[in-house]
Amino acid sequence: MSQQQQLVILGATGSIGLSTLDVIARNKSLFNVFALTAGHNAKKMAELCIEHEPLYAVMATQSAAEQLASYLNNTPCQTLVMHSQQAMSDLCAHPDVDTVMSAIVGAAGLLPTLSAVEAGKKVLLANKESLVMSGQLFIDKVKQHKATLLPIDSEHNAIFQCLPHSLQNANADQNLQEKGVSKILLTGSGGPFLTRDINTLKAVTVSEAVAHPNWSMGQKISVDSATMMNKGLEFIEAKWLFNCDASDIEVVIHPQSIIHSMVQYHDGSILAQMGNPDMRTPIAHALAFPERIDAGVKPLNFSDMCDFSFTKPDFTRYPNLQLAIDACSAGQGATTTVNAANEIAVAAFLKGQIGFTDIYKINAQTLDDATFTNVQSLDEILECDKSARQRAAHLITKVTH
Repeated sequence: MSQQQQLVILGATGSIGLSTLDVIARNKSLFNVFALTAGHNAKKMAELCIEHEPLYAVMATQSAAEQLASYLNNTPCQTLVMHSQQAMSDLCAHPDVDTVMSAIVGAAGLLPTLSAVEAGKKVLLANKESLVMSGQLFIDKVKQHKATLLPIDSEHNAIFQCLPHSLQNANADQNLQEKGVSKILLTGSGGPFLTRDINTLKAVTVSEAVAHPNWSMGQKISVDSATMMNKGLEFIEAKWLFNCDASDIEVVIHPQSIIHSMVQYHDGSILAQMGNPDMRTPIAHALAFPERIDAGVKPLNFSDMCDFSFTKPDFTRYPNLQLAIDACSAGQGATTTVNAANEIAVAAFLKGQIGFTDIYKINAQTLDDATFTNVQSLDEILECDKSARQRAAHLITKVTH
């Protein structure tokens, strides 16, 4: 890394965006913030613009952009304020940009991330929905435009680190089995309800669902962790990132979140990546790859660690995980549908419109009702996504009335 990388951070005000800015601040000689994007949190974005002085800041709507501009009006900050998804996409493809951190939650991150891929950028992928929604199309574009794709989810980053060097390349059509890999072991904490009486899950409140025992995350991903849909989405993402089949991936419950995932080899070896549960570690790894930089994360102190435990997931407790795994085997239309339905269902739960266990019911019924036949092009993917959202929203109205 002989010169500063110019970065665009999609989703700057979220937990991944803020952690990325923390790592950048520790390594200012290596990285410069070219642009920040966010949804509606203009106040937080103003603070970030004043601190990091990006050339551009993009908000999702005109009203949010106007609010940001008013916050910056009487400050020395010279950041140019813009709005719209198209502005985000344009900045991701800007010729002066080297690296794009894709950390917008949900389907909203797909088009700007694809814009970065099509411009051949180094893409740090924290937006798992991009691959869940458009797996084959997305990977084909990575290969076509010779983009560099590095995973940010702690689990996928761990798998990446444990793979042979020849497999650390989304541009290649390498086969896991040919390189001695027999299985990917995808770990998950089990969320806050691992040991809760399964008969009481109907009564789970929003505050209980977002209280993850190990990780500090946004509300949507915290609920997904509680239902283990997050692990299901990661399962689908792993299939595309590592060019493997659903049968090559196994989910393992590891409540301590110290081992972030593992790779099993034909000779019986299992390589694991370990560390404290802090997203700055995978972010720093991907930013500097193949080198290593300071992430501000304390290393593990093994003398303080009580135990490691591992169990198989209980699909009765976590039916969303089974649903996502089945969708992974069924194909693109199924994974696009499940992801879209889940975004709508989780949003409804967070608003108090449906119960915790209704999330699965909405997801499963939306998938059962889906009539997709061919989902390959971007237009077909977006239409499938739109249809699933409409169906899920309709099902929610039946629950609430």
